[in-house]
Amino acid sequence: MVIREIREDKKRYLPLLLLADEQEDMIDRYLDRGRMYVLEEDGTKAVCVVTDEGDGILEIKNLAVEPPYQGRGYGRRLIEFAAQQYGGAFSTLQVGTGDSPLTIPFYEACGFSRSYLVSNFFTDHYDHPIFEGGKQLIDMVYLRRELHSDDGPA
Repeated sequence: MVIREIREDKKRYLPLLLLADEQEDMIDRYLDRGRMYVLEEDGTKAVCVVTDEGDGILEIKNLAVEPPYQGRGYGRRLIEFAAQQYGGAFSTLQVGTGDSPLTIPFYEACGFSRSYLVSNFFTDHYDHPIFEGGKQLIDMVYLRRELHSDDGPA
């Protein structure tokens, strides 16, 4: 298993990015300013984009795993990679996601706790209704995980 940073031609991973954020113009808002990583194991299995949000906050803007490989730890591995890679430089790792029965429990199992929400985010910023796990996403739920300097590279 290899995790590598993608610095050029990030849009070649658009089909995978769209699994986590299904509107391309929303991806365009963070893709260029974000740092993008792919996890490869006999081909690309997952992608993650993180951004510096200031005040010691690193945000996961996009985390997607190819559907046949979901539930096998690839997403968790990218989260742990980000925590280790940036633990010395940032104090908090946060993620904003829909209030979904598919994603909230995943992030909580990865050590995140609910922090705050942005009401009507999905209905105000997307040009179509978004459904996940049979539920329409309306509010953006932010979850946070504290990072520690010992999370960083040795």
